[in-house]
Amino acid sequence: MKTEYLKKRFVELYGEGGEIRFFAAPGRVNLIGEHIDYCGGKVLPAGLSLKCMVVARLRDDDIINLAATTIDDRVSLDINKLGEYKSLKWGNYQAGMAYVMQNAGYNIPAMDMLYDCDVPFGSGLSSSAAIEVATGVAVALMAKQNDRELKAEDLVRIAVLAQKAENEYAGVSCGIMDQFASAMAKKNNAILLDCATLEYSYIPLKLGDYRLVIANSNKRRSLAEGKYNERRGECEEGLAILNKKMSDIKNLSEVSPKDLQQHEALLPPVVRQRVTHVVGECARVAYSVNALKNGEILKFGELLNQSHYSLRDLYEVTGNELDTLTHLARTYPGCIGSRMTGAGFGGCTVSLVHKDAVAGFIENVGKVYKEKVGLTADFYDASIEDGAGEVSAG
Repeated sequence: MKTEYLKKRFVELYGEGGEIRFFAAPGRVNLIGEHIDYCGGKVLPAGLSLKCMVVARLRDDDIINLAATTIDDRVSLDINKLGEYKSLKWGNYQAGMAYVMQNAGYNIPAMDMLYDCDVPFGSGLSSSAAIEVATGVAVALMAKQNDRELKAEDLVRIAVLAQKAENEYAGVSCGIMDQFASAMAKKNNAILLDCATLEYSYIPLKLGDYRLVIANSNKRRSLAEGKYNERRGECEEGLAILNKKMSDIKNLSEVSPKDLQQHEALLPPVVRQRVTHVVGECARVAYSVNALKNGEILKFGELLNQSHYSLRDLYEVTGNELDTLTHLARTYPGCIGSRMTGAGFGGCTVSLVHKDAVAGFIENVGKVYKEKVGLTADFYDASIEDGAGEVSAG
């Protein structure tokens, strides 16, 4: 069992004694609705079996010790100085989460913590959100020894604080989608999340004979160092311009195709492209939900394709690796749709592939991708799973 292995590693690091507890939060795949969460749009993510697991035990001082199974770095945080760790190479996400929770009134317990994350870093599957949410759940439950489960409203609060940590502590202007999906995911369901109001509902993923195949381009990117914040700024510029004519809108997601057609001449060319993507992607999410509810899987696959084309041509966040990987996927028999998922500039794709074609798809797409771009793609046999919580040691 994974918990047995992690307990052994934990004891090797920190010694015997005390109650050792386990917590986990999943990475997420966003099925459709890209780069619209920070525009107040509705998105359709789902939690993955790829997770960040945390092993924790209370201490009797003011120190939080951090370690990981995959790196040699060891970090010690002073609970009284949590605001001072923003420059950490590793551990800043954990420190940031503890810091914002402390400022929100949570009691931050002293702990020894060991992290084990099989969400690939820089992949677009939200390893950072998984780390933040797993940390938040561990802090909240370790502070109350008799509690083993968090209510939905508590998990939503942790998701909001995790976004705050990423925005204000790590310096990444992300929306709420990643953290919310990690906290609130439901097995075999996607979450239809309104990022402006946090209203949500679960959409069953009944894909018939088709399977979701996630491929990692292994083109690494960093959101803070990339173009993510720039794109968000361009959307904010577009909103400010449109607000001069449409003073009642708070988010770009409220702009209809008709509104955009009427006022697009006001927008500089690049900003117009970004806004056009947002408006179109919001519509594609709505169409996708209807397609899934009606069992129209072929239509859903085509909407995935349209989403990628928009991200490539209008939002310009794909790049050669993601474009090559999705093109190879679409042209393989049995694949009915493929798009980048996540922030882009590298990371992962998600494809809808017939169950009988999955093995050949992975072999052939992977082979040709390496021939064309010189990178080896990783393919994940990941299922759609529940969100964050405490894990049984059994």
